Amino acid sequence: MWHDAFHFSSLVWDWPIAIYLFLLGISAGATTLSVPLRRKGAGSESGIIKATALLAPLSVILGLLILIFHLARPWTFWKLMFHYQFDSVMSMGVMLFQLYMAVLFAWLAVVFRTEIEGLRSRLLKQKFAFVDDLIGLLARFESLLAPLLLLLAVLLGAYTGFLLSALKTYPLLNNPVLPVLFLVSGISSGIAATSLLAVTLFKEHNQSPGVSFVHHFERPILAVEVLLLVCFFTGLYFGGGQKEAAMWAAIGSGFWAQVFWLGVVGIGMLLPQLLALLTPAPLRARRGHLVLVCGLTLVGILLLRYFVLYAGQMTVV
Repeated sequence: MWHDAFHFSSLVWDWPIAIYLFLLGISAGATTLSVPLRRKGAGSESGIIKATALLAPLSVILGLLILIFHLARPWTFWKLMFHYQFDSVMSMGVMLFQLYMAVLFAWLAVVFRTEIEGLRSRLLKQKFAFVDDLIGLLARFESLLAPLLLLLAVLLGAYTGFLLSALKTYPLLNNPVLPVLFLVSGISSGIAATSLLAVTLFKEHNQSPGVSFVHHFERPILAVEVLLLVCFFTGLYFGGGQKEAAMWAAIGSGFWAQVFWLGVVGIGMLLPQLLALLTPAPLRARRGHLVLVCGLTLVGILLLRYFVLYAGQMTVV
């Protein structure tokens, strides 16, 4: 059963791609949340902002490394970095990564301006003092950097779905709802990942203004995610033919149907909400409760990527 679920004749992209998509979603989701949090007045002292400063760039870098070493000829990947093909989804994605990372680092430099200046003066004395002036110049344009970064983060989150929907011979993947679904679930993973890192690594209180701000989006985002899943499968059902066959193959029976109903829906969606509703208030106020809920959410979102990737390649037009 396990072997058949992960090895079949129509499989083109396997498990590293699911992790790659998951990591990009975390980066896009964390940034999408932190930009409006910054506009609310949060600064470099916020655990959520600190978590984003680690998660947003490192997730993209790690995801790209996984993708590069998964290629048949990884040493040729550098060509994609400089030779753009506007008819290639992969090439357009590389261009988006480069622009996103440049704007992200510029925005983070502005947010952590004081810390960067202090670190430079302490370690390098008067060397590279021009960096302070450069960050000061960037700070004058923060009102432009922030919305640009937010736009790029949204595009990055949607791109993870576009990458799969470009596989036109797979009816489940060639679905217009998929980019929006991956964007929304990526924001959900951003909520969970930044909260988890903020309360564990940066010792943020689990009911701090920053953590409370991102968790205000948790249930609305979940509701939209459920609606998109309904639209996703409804479109396949009424599409008839191979589209309907792909839907039933995915959620009707078999290993990947169990992953969807038990993992994605059960562990990732229902269980965190049940814990939030049924756990007594004193226990909900503890850090461990937040860590558990965030961990379950991240597991569910990772399983969603695996489910869409593998179940989506089981049926071919």
